[in-house]
Amino acid sequence: MLDSLLHTGSTHPNLVWILVPSLLSFAAGLGLGARSNRLLDHVRSDDASASAE
Repeated sequence: MLDSLLHTGSTHPNLVWILVPSLLSFAAGLGLGARSNRLLDHVRSDDASASAE
């Protein structure tokens, strides 16, 4: 019982192929979150100029 509670998957043969994409997607999410206001301002300015014409 205790073994199944402590199992972390560290012996998985493809652990690198699981961890690398998950860490990259986490970092990309942090980057997008940090720049979300800048991205929204860019999108909103394009919408405003298109509707003014």
